[in-house]
Amino acid sequence: MNISSFIARRIAFNQQQSFSRFIIRLSTVATVISVTVMIVTLSFVNGFQDAVSEKVFSFWGHVRIGYRQPGKTAIAEEVPMEASDSILRTVQSMPGVRSIHPFATKYAILKTTEEMEGTLIKGLDPSYDSAHIAPYIQEGRWLRFPDSTYAREIVVSTFTAAQLHLKLHDRVLIYFVRPDGSLRPDRLSIVGIYKTGIEEYDKTFALGDLRLIRRLNGWAPNEIGGYEVFLNNYERMDAVSAAIFEQPSFPQLWETRTVREIYPNIFDWLGIVSNNGSVLLSIVTVIVIINFITCLIILVLERVRMIGILKALGASNWTIQRIFLFHSALITLTGIALGTGLSLLLIALQRRFQFVRLNEAEYYMSTAAVRVDWSQVGLVVVGTLLLSLFVLLIPSLLVRRIQPIKAIRFS
Repeated sequence: MNISSFIARRIAFNQQQSFSRFIIRLSTVATVISVTVMIVTLSFVNGFQDAVSEKVFSFWGHVRIGYRQPGKTAIAEEVPMEASDSILRTVQSMPGVRSIHPFATKYAILKTTEEMEGTLIKGLDPSYDSAHIAPYIQEGRWLRFPDSTYAREIVVSTFTAAQLHLKLHDRVLIYFVRPDGSLRPDRLSIVGIYKTGIEEYDKTFALGDLRLIRRLNGWAPNEIGGYEVFLNNYERMDAVSAAIFEQPSFPQLWETRTVREIYPNIFDWLGIVSNNGSVLLSIVTVIVIINFITCLIILVLERVRMIGILKALGASNWTIQRIFLFHSALITLTGIALGTGLSLLLIALQRRFQFVRLNEAEYYMSTAAVRVDWSQVGLVVVGTLLLSLFVLLIPSLLVRRIQPIKAIRFS
């Protein structure tokens, strides 16, 4: 058995009461807290970014194809364009593309006997995968598209329903402005009520049949407002958007835009959240370094007489340094193991009981979402261990400066 590891274990598991024993416990607790904070912070940042991003993507897709409109705002009606089966097939066959479907929007006024509210109707067709919006439907169901005519159904937000005092299965009078400026009334049934938590969506949009939008705008049966493209990996938005635009068959007057380009404020905000998480991790890392250095200095100073005796018996400086490095590694590994276990327990409890609540108006969600990235957990564990061993080399150099005769006399 290696003499350094043997002595290190005897010191570590010594039951004798001493000041260093208190410091060891304190250092272990500090390591537990540090590792827990790092893993929990990363999980909260991951969950937060995923939850908000998913809401944005579920409502608009990852890439939008539309007629080129310089200066067009994110929320506005589209210029009609002719649907292209060749573009549809080309995009659908591209790597990483999950689905593509047409859409169009139309401003309207929802009216009851006592209230009225403006809204932007987003028209979709049967090709739309309702699984994108299903997690946000609080009551009711998704639209049903008949074969012969447009669906006389509508899905409204909880905000709109509350403003107009509407409930599921109510029929609401809806007024559209025709191209000639006249108002056209229609009556639609409310079959679903959704809530994304993103105020910009919930206060603006209702969901209906694309054929209704065509009818109101006087468009041809093959005219649409644009295409929404859903991807398997949102990190490839920019690459896929560029690849679609560079297709030889892509019309010159069309354009592709990622959701990040359409709603930069949301993604800038997510970037700030990520940066705040990085700052917190940096602060915790500095605390861990100070903790390790302080702990080892105290351990070395308390064992000065032992160091002197070992040197007098012929032990090299490196052999004695390894004793303290092994000792500190035991403290670190214990702290890492307990910290990892505690962090995973807290994350599991948050998933189960959702005890961390948020202001939905500010954070787009009512409870904090969490996601464990095991590669990040591995980096925290390995990084903490390697960092501790590297940092511990510094105070262990004190061993070289201790002279055997003076150390043995030390009291």
